[in-house]
Amino acid sequence: MKTIKLLLGTLVIGMSFASCIVDNSIDEPYYVSLEEVVTANDLWYIDYNNTTGSGDVPFLSKAFTISFINGKVYANNNLVGIGSVGNGYGIQIGFYDTFDGSLKISHNLDGYYNFDVIQLSVNNIKLRDNYNNVTYNLLGYQKSNFDYDQVFYDNIEYFLQEYQAWEKTYTSVAGTINEFDNENFLQFTPENLTTFYSSQDNVGTPIANIYWDYVGDYMVANVQGYDNLKILTLDYDPSGNEKFELTVINDGKISLYHIASGTTYEFTGRGYIQYLKPSSSLAKSATSGEGRARTKVFRETEIRRNLK
Repeated sequence: MKTIKLLLGTLVIGMSFASCIVDNSIDEPYYVSLEEVVTANDLWYIDYNNTTGSGDVPFLSKAFTISFINGKVYANNNLVGIGSVGNGYGIQIGFYDTFDGSLKISHNLDGYYNFDVIQLSVNNIKLRDNYNNVTYNLLGYQKSNFDYDQVFYDNIEYFLQEYQAWEKTYTSVAGTINEFDNENFLQFTPENLTTFYSSQDNVGTPIANIYWDYVGDYMVANVQGYDNLKILTLDYDPSGNEKFELTVINDGKISLYHIASGTTYEFTGRGYIQYLKPSSSLAKSATSGEGRARTKVFRETEIRRNLK
């Protein structure tokens, strides 16, 4: 595929910068300076499933969005509060410059990184770290058209991890009696995307005093034709699986509709974990925040058989 180098202004015509590359096969207009490329969008959503390479850049693997504003780098590392924290940009995590045609980022904790910027379109770039052998795919949005709510559903496993516990705060009158009626707390760990804990302790039990009666595997599936609905399956082996329709009410409350019994439960997050840095004291809890990073998530898709 043919590529050309971006040129930085008329005064330096003929002087190419190897770190900023444009895909010349696209028809859309592109910007002529690296600063214009990275600041063309308010938010860059890190499309982690399209990451390539064997390496890792910790602050990019942790973030959901990244923004470049007047030499400062901002990131949304949490889903809770996304859209409101930092006026939608998140927290400042470091500084950047594009002076010599490459993107240099000085992260507050992780240090210095140098990236090639590959522009696929006005709203799509790749950040390539040759030293660490990893390339991140970034999708650009203006804040006015960025669907913060959809980010919850696209990254629901990480959202579930952002509280030390989920406490049952509502059970519908409708629905038949079932074993899950006895479960009052759920917890989802950041060490992987498949482990959950549950407890039958009384509602109102302090988080530190919760006894986690059960540990098992869970799975999240997409629902064909629905962007704002997931299927959550909790494996209570050997008694069997409990299957729910999962919807997000807000960034501190979820609804679980128990498909087998027709009962709707609401769980409220307790003990918010703010992922600021790998060793943050705020993340010291039963659900450790140390080193949480995104991994590639490929979900199964199910057909919604139950229509409430």
